[in-house]
Amino acid sequence: MERKPQIALLIDADNAPASSIDLVLNELSALGETNIRRAYGNWTKPELSGWASILHDRAIRPMQQHDPSRGKNASDMALVVDAMSLLHDVHPEVFGIVSSDADFTPLVMHLREQGAAVYGFGEPKTPKAFRSACSRFVFIDKLAEAEPVSDASAAGAMTVKVPGAKLRQDTGLVRMLRRAVSSAAGEDGWAPVSAVGQQIGNQSSFDPRNYGYVKLSALLKAMELFDVQNEGQPRVAVRERRATKQ
Repeated sequence: MERKPQIALLIDADNAPASSIDLVLNELSALGETNIRRAYGNWTKPELSGWASILHDRAIRPMQQHDPSRGKNASDMALVVDAMSLLHDVHPEVFGIVSSDADFTPLVMHLREQGAAVYGFGEPKTPKAFRSACSRFVFIDKLAEAEPVSDASAAGAMTVKVPGAKLRQDTGLVRMLRRAVSSAAGEDGWAPVSAVGQQIGNQSSFDPRNYGYVKLSALLKAMELFDVQNEGQPRVAVRERRATKQ
């Protein structure tokens, strides 16, 4: 039986909602086995009481860290120290870091330099430096929107998609997608969406769910800058629309 990649999930409880942890665990389950689960915080604080009923049910180890100095977050330092120890002693292939704090950016960069993939989870307020450093960063609220619901009207209300016109205004996004499609395209101009996704993954922490689209192909179609063929099939492909005009 093929060994699954080992994942170390490290949670900055001071900067992560307890209600999001099931979504994070579900996301990581597609990548491998999350056999290391730790949440860091000063558990004497009333602000962290929401975690109490979740930690043991999800087999998450609470890592107690008192604040020795006012205004200093010792929990962050404890998370960094543990991450470095795990990197060199346990060698997990993947780290999941749940936080919206940019202070972890140097840690993420070092983990990736050492060959580990880093998946970040946080709120939209998360600084771009931290998001860009991750192999992939996902907004937790977008994970919630992608969850299936039984009520059809509720599903429509939960899924908030960025309209195509607004997507086209994001020049950085447009430039990145055009380059990825161009790099992955064959002689006929068509590029497998899977190859486009791989091209993007090699250079960015991009995830289409951050824009309200579960699949990259759906986002590309919504932008109205690309032609999409075989949508809904394994061999879905994309071609830049302007390249087809003579």
